[in-house]
Amino acid sequence: MRLTHRSTGEKIALTTTGTESHPFTGPLLWSPDSQKLLAIQTERAEKRVVHFVESSPKDQLQPILRDMEYVKPGDPLDHPRPRLFDISARKAIPIEETLFPNPWRLSDYRWDADSARFTFLYNQRGHEVLRLVAVDAETGHAITLVDETPETFVCYSSKAFHRDLEDTNEILWMSERSGWNHLYLFHREWGGLKHVVTQGDWVVRKVAHVDTEARELTLEVGGIYPDQDPYHVHHMRVGFDGKGIVMLTEADGSHELNYSPSREVYIDTYSRVDAPPVTALHRTRDGALLLTLETADISHLKETGWQAPERFVAKGRDGKTDIYGIIHKPTHFNPNKRYPVIERIYAGPHDAHVPKRFSARGSEMAELGFIVVQIDGMGTSQRSKAFHDVCWQNIGDAGFPDRVRWIRAAAETRPWMDITRVGIYGGSAGGQNAMRALIAHHDFYDVAVADCGCHDNRMDKIWWNEQWMGYPLGEHYIESSNMEQAHRLEGKLMLIVGELDRNVDPASTMQVVNALVKADKDFDLLVMPGVGHGAAAHPYAKRRQQDFFVRHLWQTEPRQP
Repeated sequence: MRLTHRSTGEKIALTTTGTESHPFTGPLLWSPDSQKLLAIQTERAEKRVVHFVESSPKDQLQPILRDMEYVKPGDPLDHPRPRLFDISARKAIPIEETLFPNPWRLSDYRWDADSARFTFLYNQRGHEVLRLVAVDAETGHAITLVDETPETFVCYSSKAFHRDLEDTNEILWMSERSGWNHLYLFHREWGGLKHVVTQGDWVVRKVAHVDTEARELTLEVGGIYPDQDPYHVHHMRVGFDGKGIVMLTEADGSHELNYSPSREVYIDTYSRVDAPPVTALHRTRDGALLLTLETADISHLKETGWQAPERFVAKGRDGKTDIYGIIHKPTHFNPNKRYPVIERIYAGPHDAHVPKRFSARGSEMAELGFIVVQIDGMGTSQRSKAFHDVCWQNIGDAGFPDRVRWIRAAAETRPWMDITRVGIYGGSAGGQNAMRALIAHHDFYDVAVADCGCHDNRMDKIWWNEQWMGYPLGEHYIESSNMEQAHRLEGKLMLIVGELDRNVDPASTMQVVNALVKADKDFDLLVMPGVGHGAAAHPYAKRRQQDFFVRHLWQTEPRQP
C-alpha cells in the first residue's frame, strides 16, 4: 500500500504485503492528528456460485442458465484484519489479534479524538461472541471494552445497539445478559459497567432517539404493561442513569408516534387487530393526553360481514408461558357449523409474526370455509431470552409443541373449530415449518402447503441460518433438515417453488423432492417458471394452494375457474 504526499508528491510505501488474495479493501481511517492510519486487509475466500435455469425467457425460446454469488452455512468467509501504520516512522505497528480470531464481521471503526486508540465491533462467526475492542495506537495492544458471550447466541441482527459517548467517556450498550433485552451504560475508557439503564421482565425493542444533552433515551418497548399483550409496542423516555421514566403511551394496543419538529408534542396512533386506530395528541414532557383527534369508524366495514380477528392466549409446552395468537373467521361464519382449521405459519426466529395492528383485510383462506389461526410459539423473538433460545440449533422445532397446545386449547371452548381436520401453510421459513408439521407432528396436522421453503439450513443463505443454527455445522443441522427427515412425512403435502428464487436456493425444494421420491412418498409439486421467491403469491399458485386445502380438508372438488 502506497501513499502520496499531498505537498511534495513523494510516494510513501507503507507495506508491500497487499496481494490479490490478501488485498487492502478499506476503509482507510486517519487518526485525528494524521499521524496514524488504520487500514483493513482482507484474506479473500472463494465464493460459492449457485446456478439455476430460467426455463421460459420472455424474449427467446431457449432457456438461460442464471447464476448468483450465494454463500451458505459452513462456507469459507473473507477474513478482514485491521492494520495500523505510523506515518512519520513509515512502519506498520503489529496488532494483537487474539480477541478477534474468527470474524463474521468487523465494523464500526472509530478513532478517539486524542488519537490514542481506535475501537471496533467484533461479531464472531457463529454469533456466540459480540465484543467491542479497543487498540492502543502506539503499541497495537488490544483490550475488551464490552463483551457478550451468552451460552447460546447474540441476536446481533435485531438486538444489537451501541452508541459511543466520547464527550462523557461512556458507551450505551444493548444486551440480553439479564434474560431480557435491555440497555446498559459502560465506562468508555476501560469498559466497566456504570449503570443499568433499563431492567425488568420486559424488553427494549428499539432505541428511537438519543438526547445526549438531556441525557435521555426514547425507547420502543414491549411487555411493559403486564395486563396487555407483550408484543404491543409502547414508548417511554428514561435517563441514562435509569431514572426519570416517563411512559409516553398507555392505551391497550400497539403504538406509533410522530413528533413535532420541536419534539414538544407528538401524535400517537394505536390499534389492535380487534380495535380500530385511535389518534391522539400528547405532550412530550410528561406524556399527558391533550386531545383525542380521531377514532376510526368501522361500522360500514362490519356491515359487509367482516369479522375481526379474535385474540387468544393459552399456555405453552411448559404449562406456564403464555402463547399469543389470533383466530380468523369467514364473513359467512355460522357458530353452529364446524370448520376445518388451517394455521398460517411463519416461525422465523428473527422476529415475532402475528399481526398486532388493525387491518380491514380479512383472511382469503378463511373465506373458503376455514378457521385460520396465527401463533407466535417459543423460538420466535420479542420475548425473554429463554423464550427465544428455544430456536438455538433447533429451527426444526418451530414452536410446534406450543402451537398444537394453543390450537387444542382454543378448540376446547370453540366447538366450531374442527381439529380433526387441520392444515398448515407458509412460505420461506414458513415453508420449512409447514412441511416440518407433517414430519414431526403428523398426528395433529393433516395437510400442508410449503412455498419456497428453506428446507435444509445448510442450503440456505449464511447470515440467517448461522445466526440461529450456529457454526460450525453439526448433527443439529441434519435434525432440522426436511430433506434428511423426509422419510418421516405423513399426510398430504404440496410443494411450491419459483425457479428463479434468489432468496432461497430453489435446489432446496428439489432436494426435498428427491428425498420424498426415494422414500416413496406421495406429494404434489408446483414449479413456477419465471417466478422468484414467494411463488405462492402468484395468482395461479395461490389458487392451486387454496384448491389443495378445499380438496383435502373439505373432501370437496373445488370449482374450476
